Amino acid sequence: MTLLSGVLPLTSSIITFLFAYYVLSRWTTRRRNHLLFWGIGLIFYGIGGAMEAYYGLIGWHPLVFRLWYLFGAVLVAAWLGQGTVFLLAKRKVAWTLFALLALGSLYAVFKVFTAELDPSQMIGHELSGHAIVSGGVRVLTPFFNLYGLVMLVGGAAYSAWLFWRKRVLLNRVTGNILIALGALAPGFGGAFQRAGIPLALYVGELLGAVLMFIGFLYATQQIGESASKPSLRKAGVS
Repeated sequence: MTLLSGVLPLTSSIITFLFAYYVLSRWTTRRRNHLLFWGIGLIFYGIGGAMEAYYGLIGWHPLVFRLWYLFGAVLVAAWLGQGTVFLLAKRKVAWTLFALLALGSLYAVFKVFTAELDPSQMIGHELSGHAIVSGGVRVLTPFFNLYGLVMLVGGAAYSAWLFWRKRVLLNRVTGNILIALGALAPGFGGAFQRAGIPLALYVGELLGAVLMFIGFLYATQQIGESASKPSLRKAGVS
């Protein structure tokens, strides 16, 4: 169990960093904001997994915990969701929401790095927010995660529906469905973890990374894209 608590998140981290590299490579040639923010969000995902792996394989360190909680528990979903906002929303709306996200993220950095920690509150070999004993820190997580979940999953579902309704670029229907399922997987894993199932969160994170990566690869295949309408191309993930 101890080995798996390190190997599972390490695998998730490696996959996610490869995913981030792929997305940011596309951004360097296309210069689209949604790709940049997805890439940043994926880096956060990878950092979270790397910190979980460190804890599982080596042990407790307060800096490792703070990095995990900040990037892996608080920020990751919101920044991935912000990428979808830049893809689908009007420019002014997207930048306004980003300004709010940036301010909230700075506040989260301050709260997480000034929080009092008690590692004895954690159970087993998995990182848990229970180690934070200061008030006003853990309450931040639901707000960031809800924003990210609604934007990322909702955006992927909307894009899948749009392509399905128009019967064009059907590979993006499948790809966006996989992205939506992948985005949901860590949440289900966390719920099962709170119910007492060991390693459920780490399995959910690994499954989420794999599904989102496969979904992105599938959705970005160049299949008849030149025949699609500009509005439909915007709804994709390229």
